[in-house]
Amino acid sequence: MTAPLDGIRIISLTHYLQGPSCVQFLADLGADVIKVERIGGAYERHWAGAKAFLKDDTSVFFLLSGRNQRSVEINFGTEEGTDALWRLIESADVLVENFRPGTLDKRGFSYEAVKARNPGIVYCSLTGFGSDGPSRAKPGQDLLIQSLSGLTTLNGRADDPPVPIGSAVVDQHAATLGAMGVLAALFGRERTGRGCKVDSNLLSAAMDLQTEPLNYHLNGAELWDRSASGISTRFHQAPYGVFRTADGWLTMSLSDGATLARAFNDARFAELTRDDQFDLREAVNTRVAEHMKTRTTEEWEQTLSEHGIWYARVQGYEELLGDPQVDFNQSIVEFDDPRAGPVRLLAHPVKYDRKVPPLRHTPPAPGQQTDEVLLELGFDESEIRGLRDKGAIGPDRALDGFDRSASAPATSYSRKKD
Repeated sequence: MTAPLDGIRIISLTHYLQGPSCVQFLADLGADVIKVERIGGAYERHWAGAKAFLKDDTSVFFLLSGRNQRSVEINFGTEEGTDALWRLIESADVLVENFRPGTLDKRGFSYEAVKARNPGIVYCSLTGFGSDGPSRAKPGQDLLIQSLSGLTTLNGRADDPPVPIGSAVVDQHAATLGAMGVLAALFGRERTGRGCKVDSNLLSAAMDLQTEPLNYHLNGAELWDRSASGISTRFHQAPYGVFRTADGWLTMSLSDGATLARAFNDARFAELTRDDQFDLREAVNTRVAEHMKTRTTEEWEQTLSEHGIWYARVQGYEELLGDPQVDFNQSIVEFDDPRAGPVRLLAHPVKYDRKVPPLRHTPPAPGQQTDEVLLELGFDESEIRGLRDKGAIGPDRALDGFDRSASAPATSYSRKKD
């Protein structure tokens, strides 16, 4: 099967997480993504949370959003580097960048300047607050945006401080929205012949993540304060949340009073109307919590199943990765990295004709395909040597033992052994 974006070239001027995740979605779909890095490599090659570096200081933070891409090292602070970048841009269908607003404008690579030289370009900017507006110069970072957007006021219990979500969900959602915007713009270009400017920002993404409670608020609904008994949102009726059992934790979703009465052998639940489950939600949730403490997780799983109540066991990562559905979904991709050895990462999250997009290229070394890409642009080998001598491009990575042909290794997805 031909990949959906086969033949589309994307120039990636991205770093950190929002930008790299955006272009990786597109690279997985077959686009030729060329990551333009400063000499020595982008920021995410040199940092990783949890000190997650593999052999030879290979950053997992880079690996998780670096597959199916080619890398060139260009110093576009030099005249020669600027010329090389322009030639790349002129060959491209899409440019994706996540510099602070105005940074590329100062370097001469604004949307207007790029459009003048490549009228059909789709130019995607990923920012903290938007490319323009009163907050455009503020630092945009996932944790900060969670606080500014109201997201931290939704989590935790009544006496807790504002609670951020413990993962970069805003970065990842903004990246997804950016990729969706690029796809929409490419589809529109097929119909009109015109490219366009696409903007995705963290603030808008964080608000979109709150589509239910924020829209209730916009239309006059009064959200409850955070729950003392552990109701997991500020707008659902009880029961709804995580409950302690005699030996662990179990999450329970919505259920009507009559069903609760049968499951817990407690006639008082049968008296509840749906309005009661909203208006008396703390009392209802607290009564459920008292029942849940009396039996084990496994016992409650059996009881709740018998009564058709939705529930889920609280799992850690080891339990999650042992879940047979995760294996069936091919959610983990495994490959051998030339520097780090065996690597396991999250795969592309969508299937196409029941298949996960294949791994075509392992995450590249910085500038691994510089020569390859420049040759495609029409530079000859003597010109490439001249660029290297002037510091306009990075060193010859072939001398570091990397194959510039970037042939894809064998790909496998996690499968439980018989």
